[in-house]
Amino acid sequence: MCDSVDEVTQAVLAKNDSLAAGLREELARRGVSVVNLLSSPGSGKTELLGRVLARAVRRGLPVAALTADLATENDAHRLARSGAPVKQLLTDGLCHLEARQLRGHVESWLPEGTSLLFVENVGNLVCPASYDLGESLRIVLMAVTEGEDKPLKYPTAFGSAHLVVLTKVDLAGPADFDQAAFAANVQRVNPGVELLFSCARTDDGVDTLLERVLAVRDGAPVHRPPLAPRPHSHSHEGTEAGLVS
Repeated sequence: MCDSVDEVTQAVLAKNDSLAAGLREELARRGVSVVNLLSSPGSGKTELLGRVLARAVRRGLPVAALTADLATENDAHRLARSGAPVKQLLTDGLCHLEARQLRGHVESWLPEGTSLLFVENVGNLVCPASYDLGESLRIVLMAVTEGEDKPLKYPTAFGSAHLVVLTKVDLAGPADFDQAAFAANVQRVNPGVELLFSCARTDDGVDTLLERVLAVRDGAPVHRPPLAPRPHSHSHEGTEAGLVS
């Protein structure tokens, strides 16, 4: 029975990878870069994204955003305040986005002329990490309130990131957060990845994040993480811990 379940899982991921590869090629032809944002619930991802979108809109940049949740359109309403085109994607209980869902919205909704599409994935660091969406840039975010060892607990998510963002840095003191230990843990699972620091409340890091994203859109080289969405594995974090030496 376990072998059958594993085979089905591998087939699902292989199909997703194929769709993602095709979508990536299609988006490249259209001049669209996709930024896939992954984090746990409560990381401050929506607030930070809203600030980035607002900054992009003020600069006249052709941006748009898709935000995914199991239910409600709360995040879409929040992001729409930026002035950017925003679409809510409801997963109806699915804990992650898949390439087929993104492709459907790209085909039916993405505004003409958009060159930068932010995708706010479901708040979850397990399943979304295994699904390639055809993105140009994968960013994993974490708040200081989540603990320094998070990268070691979720190595596939952090190990597949092109960029890591630490959020809510204004709370590092009250949370007794060890920034040096966190940075070391990030490098342990993803050597060489850039780590940015942000505080949406004060706009710290917003401009830097936007510039990094724009650089990738304009052809700058992207960090190569040691892990990537793997078509033949969808292990849960309990077994993934063995990936960290």
